[in-house]
Amino acid sequence: MNPIITFIIGFVLGLLAYYIIHLLRKKEEEQRMKDSFKAMSLDAWKDMIPFVNEALSKQLVSGEKELEGKKQLIDQTLNGMKTDLLKVENLMNNLEKDRENKFGELSNQIKQTAEQTGKLQQTTEKLNTALSSSQARGKWGERMAEDVLRLAGFAEGINYAKQQKNEAGNKPDFTFTLPKNLKVNMDVKFPLDNYTASLNAAGQVEKENYEKKFLSDVRSRIKEVTTRDYINAEENTLDYVIVFIPNEQVFAFINRMEPLIMDEALQKKVVLCSPLTLYALLVIMRQAIDNFKMEATASEILKLLSAFGKQWEEYTGCYEKLGEKISAAQEEFNKLVTTRKNKLDAVVNKIESLQEASHLNLPEGKE
Repeated sequence: MNPIITFIIGFVLGLLAYYIIHLLRKKEEEQRMKDSFKAMSLDAWKDMIPFVNEALSKQLVSGEKELEGKKQLIDQTLNGMKTDLLKVENLMNNLEKDRENKFGELSNQIKQTAEQTGKLQQTTEKLNTALSSSQARGKWGERMAEDVLRLAGFAEGINYAKQQKNEAGNKPDFTFTLPKNLKVNMDVKFPLDNYTASLNAAGQVEKENYEKKFLSDVRSRIKEVTTRDYINAEENTLDYVIVFIPNEQVFAFINRMEPLIMDEALQKKVVLCSPLTLYALLVIMRQAIDNFKMEATASEILKLLSAFGKQWEEYTGCYEKLGEKISAAQEEFNKLVTTRKNKLDAVVNKIESLQEASHLNLPEGKE
């Protein structure tokens, strides 16, 4: 073998052995250092145990005090929470009671609404029945008018008459009596056949045709009323006649579709009234009647006051004369109880004195 290679191999093996020996020594030193540090740590820990125990004791006492304070704070917080919970519970109970009351009220309202809806449905059915028959419709119109009259305070036989025949032989449905023997007539029959048919129409064209026929019926009715002598100066009627439309919806429909019909009616001295407008008209009429009666009563009161004034003057004259006579009698009475009485007493005293003197001068035994 080449000496150089042998040298290199020997050199490498020597370096490797040195490195291995160095590592083994280093591990032994590290182990000794660990054992030494461990021993030192145990010794230091043994020396620190009393200080640690004392610190732990102080920390424990401090922790107990802190825990006690926190416990008290927690107790106070819990008490406050209990109070708040009681308030919340009371509030919830009150809310529950209020909810039950509100629920009961709501149930009653729903029940009342259902009853009113049922009544409204019945009324609607009756209305449909009334509108389907001209005879029933006429009676229904009279009933509606009577309800409005009763609501306004009118009484049959006092404020109005029904079916009273006029000189021409016609019978207006209602005749209202006014002051100074004036009257105003009202008719409650109104054509509603085509209006009802328009409500039940199948299509828009058919509906519009029935509506046009209905408006034509209204104009015809206005013209018909003016030919029945409901306005007659010889019977002291007013220059207007009332035509009652017994349904607000129909009245509104006429105003919406043909507003000029109202003006045309007024030009012909015809007043179209719905239940609401009739009530307003009757209230004004009733107020006018009351004002007239009050005016007439005031006139009578003024006459009576004038007569009372004359009688009062005569009464005061007689009273003054009687006072004068009483004063004169008082003066005479004062004279009687003073001057006349004093003079009479003087005479009586003299008489009594003379009697006593004569009694003293009598001889003994002559008494």
